[in-house]
Amino acid sequence: MKSLVVDDDELSRVVLKEMLASNYDCDIASDGEEAFKLYLNAMDAMRPYDLILMDIVMPGCDGHTALAKIRAHEKGCGIEASKIAKIIMLTSLDDPKTILECYQNGATSYLVKPVSNTKLIQVLKNFRLIC
Repeated sequence: MKSLVVDDDELSRVVLKEMLASNYDCDIASDGEEAFKLYLNAMDAMRPYDLILMDIVMPGCDGHTALAKIRAHEKGCGIEASKIAKIIMLTSLDDPKTILECYQNGATSYLVKPVSNTKLIQVLKNFRLIC
């Protein structure tokens, strides 16, 4: 399966990529704009991402903006709800307003940073992204 990790912090990208390595071919991006470009390239190549882990707070194009752009593109292409990318937002802001905004923008789920391997595995199992 194919995944994309989006975070402006290099250490976070490396750690998350390592967590996914045994189950996913994983690309990385350092901001929302780069993530959206990689998403479009993957769609054009007919190899869409199954999973996107995306930080919310990033300079430039933040996670909420990138999430909205991805969901708008999927909708514009007529992609069935069951076939859209599973997008898990990553945040250090564990407050109801942030969480609500994630879901309003079309997030599949969210995880509070720092992300533990146990929590990530559980969320991936919940969405049948791993066995």
